[in-house]
Amino acid sequence: MLYNWGMKYETIHHLTLPKIGFGTWKIGGKSSPNPAWNSQSLTALHSALEIGYTHFDTAEMYANGHAEEMLGKAVRSSQVRREALFITSKISPEHLNYDDVFKSCQNSLRRLKMDYLDLYLIHWPSVGMKLEKTFPALNKLVRDGKVKYLGVSNFKLKMLKQAQEYSETPILTNQVPYSLPDHSYVENGVLEYCQQNDILVTAYSPVKFRSIRVNKTLGEIAKAHSATPFQIALAWLVMQPRVITIPMSFNPQHIKENFDAAEILLSDDEMTRLGNAWNKGDE
Repeated sequence: MLYNWGMKYETIHHLTLPKIGFGTWKIGGKSSPNPAWNSQSLTALHSALEIGYTHFDTAEMYANGHAEEMLGKAVRSSQVRREALFITSKISPEHLNYDDVFKSCQNSLRRLKMDYLDLYLIHWPSVGMKLEKTFPALNKLVRDGKVKYLGVSNFKLKMLKQAQEYSETPILTNQVPYSLPDHSYVENGVLEYCQQNDILVTAYSPVKFRSIRVNKTLGEIAKAHSATPFQIALAWLVMQPRVITIPMSFNPQHIKENFDAAEILLSDDEMTRLGNAWNKGDE
């Protein structure tokens, strides 16, 4: 595989996106709002904005919309112009009927207090969903300027190809779980297909696995680079072409370390060793 040597960005469809963005799952709560988390959530978002993150990924499902409210509030109170940011949100699987798509997008924009979304994803496929009814609404959102780019999340190869058929504009990304121990979307052919067809793979849960601190190979490579295991795990992802990722942390130091991971250059040998480290149960 050809790796991206020192590439901090991906350029695709006349768009340049940072390799490492900021996820907002747990911002403002989990599946429902948790006001006790508001302060640390805003602190995390402000830290990310000050450090230089420009891609923020959220969803109507996160804290039942409260994550979007928190993100919008942080952006408004920052010195960063909306136009300098790339904001992604996602539509829940129960809202994929034509009319519901417009309501969901309108509600997300209302909570964010923004005029448009840069990227709008179908969050999860649902049983019996009819993409031929969902995409006419999504396409209209693009035509109307409410959304700039469309994408999907958690789509296997067959559904991804269907989404491409129904979308009037190129599918920008498929957001999937991808990390050192989780190669399920490599094994099912999605990663290779995306790389060959100019679709970004947005890796979520990139460092959320128990063995990250104790894997011997990861520890050795982290030490060699004077980096943390988390940084090496992120660097391994973003050195792959057409792969970006959206780690999240409440800790300002970790937020900065995650951001800086895009600067780490791994050798071909290190990339291969890391890619195989969990196959052998090297923990």
